Amino acid sequence: MGASQTNFDRALPSPQSDLARDILKDPYTFDFLGITDASNERTIEKALLLRLRDFLIELGVGFAFVGSQYRLEVEGDEFFIDLLFYHTRLHCYVVIELKNTAFRPEYVGKLNFYLAAVDDLVRNQTVDAPTIGLVLCKSKKGTVVEYALRDIHTPMGVSTYRTALPDAMAGVLPSIEALTEELRSLQNDDQDDLEPDR
Repeated sequence: MGASQTNFDRALPSPQSDLARDILKDPYTFDFLGITDASNERTIEKALLLRLRDFLIELGVGFAFVGSQYRLEVEGDEFFIDLLFYHTRLHCYVVIELKNTAFRPEYVGKLNFYLAAVDDLVRNQTVDAPTIGLVLCKSKKGTVVEYALRDIHTPMGVSTYRTALPDAMAGVLPSIEALTEELRSLQNDDQDDLEPDR
């Protein structure tokens, strides 16, 4: 397990930057979703929400779910954050942008906008630390991420995720739901075998 690429050392004060860096990892493993690499962003987001408990465990200690497609209004225009969390140890909001592509530098601009909006419209500036952002994408090239984050002053990181099922296996393996149903059926059969005949 590696660390997320971040700009925390430049964007946050020393004790908070170290803790913020420690809460992010790379890659995140979403094998509990039972979906393929070809799934689109909305499918992945919906699957994460259906398995929110597993998703929170994968994120790590301290993450509290605030909302998905979290609505922000700026000068009459609506914007929707993919996933919004609050981190109880860092005392800050965490914006997650989910991308089903390789990292692109323009993702940083969009995330930077969301961080500024959450800081101004959602965050209680007397209690909460600055909002942190995370781009979760399929893959990344380290130098591209480094250049994209170099002169950004809002705290953000870039990590990858994997869904564990290659596209070629999509139709071959049963779904998690089908396996769960089969296990229930087997357990019921075992229970029937243990009951005495009448």
